[in-house]
Amino acid sequence: MADENTAPVLKTKALKHIEVRGSRVRLRDYSTDWTIHPDLKDKEDEDTKKYAKEILDKNLEELATAEGLLYASGKNALLIVLQGMDTSGKDGTIKHVMSGLNPQSCRVTSFKQPSREELARDFLWRYSKALPERGEIGIFNRSHYEEVLVTRVHPEWIEKQGIPKDEIDKKLWENRYRDINAWEHHLSRSGTVILKFFLHISKAEQKRRLLARLDDPKKNWKFSEGDIAERERWNDYVKAYEDALAATNSSWAPWHVIPADHKWSARVLVAQVITNRIRLLKLKYPTINSAKAQELRKAKAALLKS
Repeated sequence: MADENTAPVLKTKALKHIEVRGSRVRLRDYSTDWTIHPDLKDKEDEDTKKYAKEILDKNLEELATAEGLLYASGKNALLIVLQGMDTSGKDGTIKHVMSGLNPQSCRVTSFKQPSREELARDFLWRYSKALPERGEIGIFNRSHYEEVLVTRVHPEWIEKQGIPKDEIDKKLWENRYRDINAWEHHLSRSGTVILKFFLHISKAEQKRRLLARLDDPKKNWKFSEGDIAERERWNDYVKAYEDALAATNSSWAPWHVIPADHKWSARVLVAQVITNRIRLLKLKYPTINSAKAQELRKAKAALLKS
């Protein structure tokens, strides 16, 4: 077990392990079990889990401070996009990474199957409604990328959007990539910082997690027959993700491929990337003018007398 002096400090260079690189993405080139420290490899060891939690807690303290600056300055919004295969840990990441944030300035939106009202509009409409305001952090649990992932694996679903079947071809997906890039670029220019995370698990780890849902009565409720059907389309989803990550990775809305076979390590990485990005904004708490300062001095004097 590493001691306090050897606890990992994630510098920008270390985080480059998870940045999407190049114009082509092959997910097999990205590790699913890379960890921030060798001690975290043994995810069954309770001491290791405790050590990982200590690292995460430190990261969350720094993230809370960064969030406070974001909220107080009111200049930027932060949009966090979480994507991944079934069981990749999206809900757990939100629970453990965002739990210490101010609920006034942090909002999670989980996107399910689109409603009739949403299907009657363009594919980005329902996501636009859920965008964070300046000073806020918005988390998309699944996102607009479902429109080039699930619908690509299941083209029969996209027909519900009123698109003729014979138009569901390669050109459709390329046009959607361009639409997404343009939309995200517009948001970036308007002050929204966008961070996109693909939680990358192995097929073997997904099998282990699905079996855990079946074997543990407390997790039975999480299991759906559809999980098995979707697992059979694993290679189709890999292809869809590879194309989407390559086509929509940009300087204004970068993708990070997070090794997610080890949950605690994945959560540390996500927290660190978010914290580092807010720091780059170099935000400061608002300053007050002399009139406001005089008002505060009077208020303090009144309180001291009461």
